[in-house]
Amino acid sequence: MSEKTALVLGGGGARAAYQVGVFKAIVQNYPRNHNIPFEILSGSSAGAINATSLATHASCFHLAVKKLEYVWGHFTTDKIYKSSITGVTSHLIKMALKGLQANSYNPGPGSLFNNDPLRDLLNSVMDFKRIDRNIDLGALTALAIDVSCYNDSKSITFFQAKPEIENWSRARRKGIRGHLYTHHLLASSAIPLAFPTVRLRRKYYGDGSVHQLSPLSSPIHLGANKLLVINLDSHHKHKDKRLKHHPTTAAIAGHLLDTIFSDTLNSDLERLQRINNTINLIPESQRAEYPLRNIDTLVLKPSEDLGEIAAQYYSHMPFAVRMLLRGFGVNQYSESSVISYLLFEKAYTKALMNLGYKDTLPKLDEIYQFLGKND
Repeated sequence: MSEKTALVLGGGGARAAYQVGVFKAIVQNYPRNHNIPFEILSGSSAGAINATSLATHASCFHLAVKKLEYVWGHFTTDKIYKSSITGVTSHLIKMALKGLQANSYNPGPGSLFNNDPLRDLLNSVMDFKRIDRNIDLGALTALAIDVSCYNDSKSITFFQAKPEIENWSRARRKGIRGHLYTHHLLASSAIPLAFPTVRLRRKYYGDGSVHQLSPLSSPIHLGANKLLVINLDSHHKHKDKRLKHHPTTAAIAGHLLDTIFSDTLNSDLERLQRINNTINLIPESQRAEYPLRNIDTLVLKPSEDLGEIAAQYYSHMPFAVRMLLRGFGVNQYSESSVISYLLFEKAYTKALMNLGYKDTLPKLDEIYQFLGKND
């Protein structure tokens, strides 16, 4: 099998700005017109949006990163969801009235926020036709977007790839070939309760991280034997804190989001390492008898807690959103990471991009060696 490297981008709402900083550091030593150094792109939630943006510019790594850097560097919350007093209030009233009606009369999705602005943004910045073009040119092998199906509780991977790559089906997960568009990204990034579910092919889908028991399986099914993973988890989150009281509702909500977006990825990385260790115990002459192959991985993680950084920019969050979250006990001083997922303001996203860039610079030699960059 030829060597194929996949870029795996986890979800995390506004936290995904960190990934752009990583790209900015990696791209600086590549020639101007060089393809992206990843044959396969795989993402869920906000990571799916970043992966798709890279796929549309796969033939020019520098342009792909510049496009992402510009969008994330000029973010305001109202480009993702309606955040004005009028926008938040009218949506909540609509949801309240919906709750008083039978679903047969008002079957629309329920959510805390109205993310119509995200749909408009994706339609304006994504040229999905370029994905097929880049696959035909050989600049890309496959793009995979993970979503969660609420009909059958399965993790679904919608993928666009070279013709020889077939659909797959495993317990609780499957891969389905098709052309990818805005509605796939809206489904993958529909954070539970915060954003509405999306109807696709007569089924209902939400954030790709929810039912994702094996987030590394998609790129492996697509032929990858090397995985560069950008995990938005932080080791600082796992510090043992001495709680003086029961955790608040806000803290529990933050823990749930952290579990959805990070814990399954961490578990899958551990499982993959155990499989690699097992393979290494088998003599090379006998390895062909086993349906296993070694998958090299390189994991990049933030050096600082992204939740603590978000708290520093709490005042940048729109007033209406702050008041709404305060009703759930979420504020600048609460022990909750919720803010870090919903704070789509450029002061915060630029801080995360700068952190991603700073964290990656000392690891460039290791990254380039992993990617097979010779000069």
